[in-house]
Amino acid sequence: MQRVMLFGLLLSVLLSSCGTNKSMIGQEEGLKSGFEEERHYEIMASRLDSPWAIDFSAESIYVSERDGYIVKINSGETTRQIVNLSRPVDQLSESGFLGFILSPDFKDSRQAYAYHSYQEADAMLNRIVKLEERDGEWHEIEALLEGIPGNIVHDGGRLAFGPDGMLYATTGDAGQGELAQDLNSLAGKILRLTPTGAVPEDNPFPDSYVYSYGHRNPQGLGWDQSGRMFSVEHGPSGEPGGHDELNLIVPGGNYGWPSIIGDDTKEGMKPPLYHTGDNTLAPSGMAIDDAGYMIVTGLAGEKLVRFTPEGKEEDVLLEGEGRIRDVRFFDGQLYVITNNTDGRGTPGENDDRLLRLKY
Repeated sequence: MQRVMLFGLLLSVLLSSCGTNKSMIGQEEGLKSGFEEERHYEIMASRLDSPWAIDFSAESIYVSERDGYIVKINSGETTRQIVNLSRPVDQLSESGFLGFILSPDFKDSRQAYAYHSYQEADAMLNRIVKLEERDGEWHEIEALLEGIPGNIVHDGGRLAFGPDGMLYATTGDAGQGELAQDLNSLAGKILRLTPTGAVPEDNPFPDSYVYSYGHRNPQGLGWDQSGRMFSVEHGPSGEPGGHDELNLIVPGGNYGWPSIIGDDTKEGMKPPLYHTGDNTLAPSGMAIDDAGYMIVTGLAGEKLVRFTPEGKEEDVLLEGEGRIRDVRFFDGQLYVITNNTDGRGTPGENDDRLLRLKY
């Protein structure tokens, strides 16, 4: 009998050690802090799983992960939080749980906004939802916009609040370039919503969320101190390749995809402020400093690039860390997340990581 009880106890311990809860990242597994003098950054968190977006509250850093989790970094502790959604996250290739941004009143409301992929009637779609943080988990409280065309590629996914208090979202063409020129489709666009999910009365097209169109796969948004809006997006694959874009966004602007790329021109379509030519950066995140310099992440390009306010490439701030997904300023410091665990990179032992850079 004692042998049976001892065996049962041992089996219980072994099972509990094997069934690690993904919602928690232990100190040894998660946080790897310390300033790296040689590389001029501090590692704020490590072993993230396909991270996509960063945001900040006064006391915590939040990072979305494509499988449908949010990682919270607070006072040296890193926790992977469960996100409870009415429609499960559909994560294949580029789709999944993507954009994430805290509500401007997060301190009081504990609410945030997210952009994620889901399945409906054998079709992949994307939706924008409002979440609330309660008891260490996130809960969907409202769907603001559903039915955005999706695919395993070109899902856009960036969320950002503009200086006008409106919520902006980037959407990809879902692998169907013609949708980017279709004003009746939400694909290949930059959308503008009120924080409650309504169409703002001053949007450029009546009763439409569309703010700009003719985009292939925009993923970065930012505003300078004068209120000008910029976006970065992925150029075409194959032949020709490259031609990733930095665009100055105006209401109702048509940015040409799939009709024009690079230096091509066509009446009624806006050329990019900058493009990479035949080279590939694969830009995803962007941040703009107080002087108007634009900091842009590169996935395939595997570097962090700074552009002048006029849109000219100036210098490389970081490279040698693999794919870089997002970048944000907070309290005068620059934060980036690597993206080597998304199936397209070569992850190191502690990838992916949240880094704080000297700037």
